[in-house]
Amino acid sequence: MIRLIKDSELHLINDDPVRPHLPAEWRTRYNKEVYVLENEDRIDAVICVAYMDEIPANEYDLKWPGISNAVFYTVWSYRKGAGREIINGLPKIIKRNNPYVKRFVTMSPKTEMAYNFHTRNGAIMIAENPDTYNFEYLIND
Repeated sequence: MIRLIKDSELHLINDDPVRPHLPAEWRTRYNKEVYVLENEDRIDAVICVAYMDEIPANEYDLKWPGISNAVFYTVWSYRKGAGREIINGLPKIIKRNNPYVKRFVTMSPKTEMAYNFHTRNGAIMIAENPDTYNFEYLIND
């Protein structure tokens, strides 16, 4: 089950291998949300989302709120396959709760691991920035 993170679970943010310097309070206010993939009271994956109108090239850009793009800016898992499960399952939940979201994109680190993860999971690279990649997950309505 994918759900919003609870206040009692904010400590999970400390495990973020991609952007550990971004505080939990910043990730859960204004245009941002954090979701978890939970199985039998066990957290298997975490993903952070920013709602924006533009596609961000860097962390600074994440501060500009909007409504048309859900930007996955960090994801990590505690179980093999859980990262894929949360990134492929979350768009359906977001679309149901926020019908104004039209695109699902990432702001991923510019690493071979990130490139391989997203392309294996069906995303298309739409931009290469100095420090990040942007991938898009095409969602059928």
